[in-house]
Amino acid sequence: MLLLNTSRDALLAPLQAVSGIVEKRHTLPILSNVLIEKTGERLTFTATDIEIQIRTTTAGNADGEDTAITVGARKLQDILRALPESEVSLTLDDKRLMVKAGRSRFQLQTLPAGDYPLLTLPEGEVARFTVAQKTFRHQLARVAYAMAQQDIRYYLNGLLLIAEGDTLILVATDGHRLAYVESTLDTAVPGRFEAILPRKTTLELIRQVDDSDDPVEIILAGNQAVFRFGAIELVTKLIDGKFPDYQKVIPQNQPSCLALPRAQLLSALQRAAILSNEKLRGIRLVLDEGVLSIISSNTEQEEAQEEIEVDHHGETLNIGFNVGYLLDVLNNLSSETIEWRFSDGNSSALVTVPGDNTFKYVVMPMRV
Repeated sequence: MLLLNTSRDALLAPLQAVSGIVEKRHTLPILSNVLIEKTGERLTFTATDIEIQIRTTTAGNADGEDTAITVGARKLQDILRALPESEVSLTLDDKRLMVKAGRSRFQLQTLPAGDYPLLTLPEGEVARFTVAQKTFRHQLARVAYAMAQQDIRYYLNGLLLIAEGDTLILVATDGHRLAYVESTLDTAVPGRFEAILPRKTTLELIRQVDDSDDPVEIILAGNQAVFRFGAIELVTKLIDGKFPDYQKVIPQNQPSCLALPRAQLLSALQRAAILSNEKLRGIRLVLDEGVLSIISSNTEQEEAQEEIEVDHHGETLNIGFNVGYLLDVLNNLSSETIEWRFSDGNSSALVTVPGDNTFKYVVMPMRV
């Protein structure tokens, strides 16, 4: 039975859109598969890892009755990638999926669609709002790097999303640094709603959302969230936990503020990082009259020093940081200048963008 006859790219694009969440190894073999459902002349592709589910559709020339199968996501994707640009047909024949293109033929084993563990769409919706895709993607990129990885405080392995009135706030922290960003929603919400998105969901959204003005519809319901944009629907379970009070972490009224050229500071830090301790990644920033020195050393007694001219005429400051935490924020900002706000060598530093109150980055000092 012919499932679909269409161009290679018309199949490959939706398959790539959903297969990013498919794990290479699973205790359930069917989770390595993608669900393909034929309805009329439309094919719906669905992938899940039990925690996240992504669905999208494509159209082509098809006949026969509606049906559904599951097939290995990576294998089908690799085959389509390796094929030249041409017409491709998918045919179902006795529990095997036949992929034909020109003189190429492939037979893939399938598993029953009825065994595929779909996530049910959440009931009991509590909030629904929209934001432009490029705005949402920009927000995600500005904070996602501060998420923890495999921390026993499981609620840190994700991103806090807050919708309040006409404001959307995203916060990420790993306990050593914190990133905060806010933007304006297209439609205001009545009240305040919070959700902690898993790390994998956050990274997948960054991969999927584009730089267009088209909207992302976000729905919060129970312990799930739904994101709809373009032809894609992403459903995710939420992390059940209490996120730290980020407002207490962000320093207020710091007495000193230093404007620094972002690109020059980034380059200097990258060079100094070469000779930093591989495990601790510690560097020292020494602020003196008119100059900022960046100093690193390692267990081999090697040392690097960079200097940047600055407009500073106050007291000398000597403070240590994990250089990776500084590189992360500078790599994910695009402004020509950043502002470094500080009080002393033992207190957290605050990185902001001149004239932009929507972004804040807090980094804890370390002993070097």
